[in-house]
Amino acid sequence: MRRPALASLALSLLLGTSFTPALAAETGRAVAVFAGGCFWSMQHAFDDVPGVIETTAGYSGGTVANPSYEQVSTGNTGHLESVKVVYDPAKVSYGGLLDVYWHSIDPMAVNAQFCDHGTEYQSAIFTGSPEEAKTAQASKAEVAKELGQKVATEIRPAQAFYPAEPYHQHFATKNPLRYQAYRIGCGRDARTAQIWGDKAPAHR
Repeated sequence: MRRPALASLALSLLLGTSFTPALAAETGRAVAVFAGGCFWSMQHAFDDVPGVIETTAGYSGGTVANPSYEQVSTGNTGHLESVKVVYDPAKVSYGGLLDVYWHSIDPMAVNAQFCDHGTEYQSAIFTGSPEEAKTAQASKAEVAKELGQKVATEIRPAQAFYPAEPYHQHFATKNPLRYQAYRIGCGRDARTAQIWGDKAPAHR
């Protein structure tokens, strides 16, 4: 009796889409996909969130199947550096993940995040259901109201998600000195603190 649910779970994990509430309740897993600039930083932002089961750095939103980092870096594939978050909806809500997401990015930046510039660094929320889209749009409106500025982050329907090369996965954990040098040099913490104040996750 569980085979259809497991097949749907595998397909959803592959595509980076979310489950229906019924399937999420049955499997104890759901998926969210976010683009917020450098995927090293976005993956790191979600890794220790209670209720998050696993994260994967990768590419989504474009037209090229199984792209390489070099291809995406040209800005010609349409893909955004993204992170797929597999989580337990009984322990952390989609809204809770959105809260982590917003406070980890610069929502006003267009085709950029901090020192990284290019279309592949555009921020976006990939939604896998009408419910997620509604929640994401509402949260975007709240952010715009709170900041008093136009939010450039896009809300897009979920598309195929392609994992990045192994050396990119959990880069911050495997290469802490290199990652911290990048993060400080890129001004990520300084900018998020400027935008969000004490809500900014400076330690990430």
